[in-house]
Amino acid sequence: MSEVLIADDSEFMRNLLREILEEDHQIVSEVENGVEAVEVYREEQPDLLMMDIVMPIRDGIETTDEIKNDDPGATVIMCTSVGQEEKMKEAVKAGADGYITKPFQKPSVIEAIEDAVAT
Repeated sequence: MSEVLIADDSEFMRNLLREILEEDHQIVSEVENGVEAVEVYREEQPDLLMMDIVMPIRDGIETTDEIKNDDPGATVIMCTSVGQEEKMKEAVKAGADGYITKPFQKPSVIEAIEDAVAT
């Protein structure tokens, strides 16, 4: 069972991810922006960070870059909307280990986690 941090400014998306993940994973925390994600990541050291690309205060790309600089072994999966291919390329450059596209279903989330953890 992996410990997971969910970072998304949408409560609906956080709830959806929690519902998908909580059967097989422990949700250590849910946060609304990148600043909170960095703080909680440093405190909790989760196995996995599921994070939206577009968030207020600090977006997912900047947050991924900061977390990967602190912990190169961090596993980060980005959540993105359809049509954000350029942002996904930036996220991968920042160190994202995988991504899922909204709206997502449980099989795609599980597959992204398995792929990211396997690499």
